[in-house]
Amino acid sequence: MAIGGVLSLPCLALLLLVSWNAGLAAAEGLPPCEFPAIYNFGDSNSDTGGISAAFYPMGSPTGETFFHRPVGRASDGRLIIDFIAEHLGLPYLSAYLDSLGRSFRHGANFATGGSTIRRQNESVFENGVSPFSLDIQTAHYNQFVARTSYLYEHARTEKFRRSRLPRPEDFSKALYVFDIGQNDLAAGFRKMTNEQLNASMPEIVNQLATAIQHLYQQGARTFWIHNTGPIGCLPITLRYVHNPMPGYLDQIGCVKEQNEMASEFNQQLKERVMQLRDELPEAALTYVDVYAAKYGLIANSTREGFERARKMCCGYEWEEKHVWCGQKASINGSEVLAGSCEDPSIFISWDGVHYTDAANHWISERILSGSLSDRPEVPITHACYRV
Repeated sequence: MAIGGVLSLPCLALLLLVSWNAGLAAAEGLPPCEFPAIYNFGDSNSDTGGISAAFYPMGSPTGETFFHRPVGRASDGRLIIDFIAEHLGLPYLSAYLDSLGRSFRHGANFATGGSTIRRQNESVFENGVSPFSLDIQTAHYNQFVARTSYLYEHARTEKFRRSRLPRPEDFSKALYVFDIGQNDLAAGFRKMTNEQLNASMPEIVNQLATAIQHLYQQGARTFWIHNTGPIGCLPITLRYVHNPMPGYLDQIGCVKEQNEMASEFNQQLKERVMQLRDELPEAALTYVDVYAAKYGLIANSTREGFERARKMCCGYEWEEKHVWCGQKASINGSEVLAGSCEDPSIFISWDGVHYTDAANHWISERILSGSLSDRPEVPITHACYRV
């Protein structure tokens, strides 16, 4: 049964661990999709270098586990979008805003860290809110399609055309991924009452739906839509919790109220996706319950090999002082560098907000199989629109 909009542990464990391969059975007999490209829209959970290119480059120790250098990702390694690309046999996505030496033949990433669905009247320097909200990301996509299509038709050499630019006919065959909404809730927690945030959710969800409708009108047909994760379980949230009142935390020690808000957002998003299926008859829209995967990992962290479920690998904490991953600060007259832990693979959280390479890998395996999709239980390899 559900508790406060969140699945109880026995049900969640059953969902994650027993029905892992159910999606494969649902797709039995159908050939896999042939996605030539991926186009991604989102925030830092799927940003592969956009915000780093637009503002200040992301520094060490990000990227240390897998890439062995900073590559614009808020993690020690790969993100879920990277595992999606791997699973589909495609290259990692280049950020649209990072043009140096990049190939966009197999897609582009319009996500930037700090992005929201609804525009926020804030600065990236004030609260880390990106100026590239979802409507700007779709505008970037429009520009990308127009300019690359022109360049493809007017490329001077066949070699350049084939190696760098997307084929115009591939836009309708591509996979369109959405992973955004967490920062809209975070901004709401910071600036609104719970009643105000609840009242704003339909508009936020409708703006995401508007972006999907726009892409559909441009020819997009296959959409893979992630819901938002359990914000109340983030270490950066829990570090402010001291001597909580009874009922403030849920059964696994997360901030119950924030998770309930995330669950409400997710429910409204799921209902809107179902409506879009009627409105966009030639589209394949898959709603993916990333919340269940992340919450399930945190709830069963020890059994899954993660020893530090509610601690961050990278960052520094001393009393009430928090130093962000890779940053320096003066504490008691001494300069402190907020470095990373010795073994990120036993941590779920990389920096208090984002997940480690190991955690993203675990989550990806659960969602890509289709066991947490609603179409029903269709794996990503079979999630395309079929004529």
